[in-house]
Amino acid sequence: MTMNDAAIDQPVAILPLDSWHRELGARLVPFAGYTMPIQYKEGIIAEHEWTRTQAGLFDVSHMGQLVVSGTNAASALEALIPADVQGLAPGRMRYSLLLNDAGGVIDDLIVTNVTDGAVPAFYVVVNGATKQGDIAHIGSRLPSGVMLTHLVDQALLALQGPLAAAVLERIFPGLGSEVGFMEATSRTFRGAAVRLCRSGYTGEDGFELSIPASHVAALAARLVEEPEVKPIGLGARDSLRLEAGLPLYGHDLDTGIDPVMAGLSFAISKARRASGGFPGAERISQMLADGPPRKRVGLALSGRMAAREGSAVYAGGTVVGQVTSGGFSPTLGHPIALAFVDAAHAAIGTALETEVRGKRLAASVVKLPFVPHHYHRKDSQGGA
Repeated sequence: MTMNDAAIDQPVAILPLDSWHRELGARLVPFAGYTMPIQYKEGIIAEHEWTRTQAGLFDVSHMGQLVVSGTNAASALEALIPADVQGLAPGRMRYSLLLNDAGGVIDDLIVTNVTDGAVPAFYVVVNGATKQGDIAHIGSRLPSGVMLTHLVDQALLALQGPLAAAVLERIFPGLGSEVGFMEATSRTFRGAAVRLCRSGYTGEDGFELSIPASHVAALAARLVEEPEVKPIGLGARDSLRLEAGLPLYGHDLDTGIDPVMAGLSFAISKARRASGGFPGAERISQMLADGPPRKRVGLALSGRMAAREGSAVYAGGTVVGQVTSGGFSPTLGHPIALAFVDAAHAAIGTALETEVRGKRLAASVVKLPFVPHHYHRKDSQGGA
């Protein structure tokens, strides 16, 4: 999320929590076709730091929530994404990529097996700015008998931070021990069904909660009653995901970028590497074998001046790449950036420079993520 996104001149829709955000003093901007809060009264850095230490509540109802269902739903999805969907157990989640025929990334997404009965069903969350194109692309490629449903009446909240599980345990007892990272379950809140997925976009532990829009205001109000919870805007969501080294579609990912180049090879499961059958499989297989010509890397910069999207990356007098996301890291106390650079300059520790406002700034390639992830994995906590 950048202010460039916010400045796009386009008609905007209203989120179900619009009046709630306004009552809390949010500064609202256009983003992904909606009017959304970029920050609240305390500001982006305070919201960032609160989420790192407590629990931040994000309204992400702009995201696309879809269900793909039918007897052959798993194989139909495997024809579009490189994940092992047929091997995904009920209640399990998987990060994946919607690919075009050349293996370029149309969008990144998360698919969850929500089968409850005889008919397979998969809940798919896609990015808000791309959801209409995603729906058209997926819908045009599904075989007869497989249905695509857009959950237009569902809202989506994300509660992120080290205390998120403790907060939700008070509302949904037993939740924390029931699900680990990339697992999902369902509960009820005041008579409304809630889908809870242990995932997020901050690098911290947390949950995404899908609930009918008619009930989302009540749930949001209940969550902020807890002393550990504060509402958080798009600004801190962007700085948190940047520190976590997570790509933002339209900036660090697009149709000209493939999963290998983007450093997302983990999203191509072992089974799918062997079987293929997803868009661009041959090209991606060759890239996995030979290595990509360019790679997505993390850059650490000295000083206080941040390199922004579009800043050139230099090795000596030669341009070897371009910054795709950048900003100041509140946690680390210095600027950081994601960039695509020629593979010959992508090794950890490589000294480079970025150009900012006509000045060259020293930068070095560092390991991602910039700030370690703190996901709750049950196997590391003595669980299953």
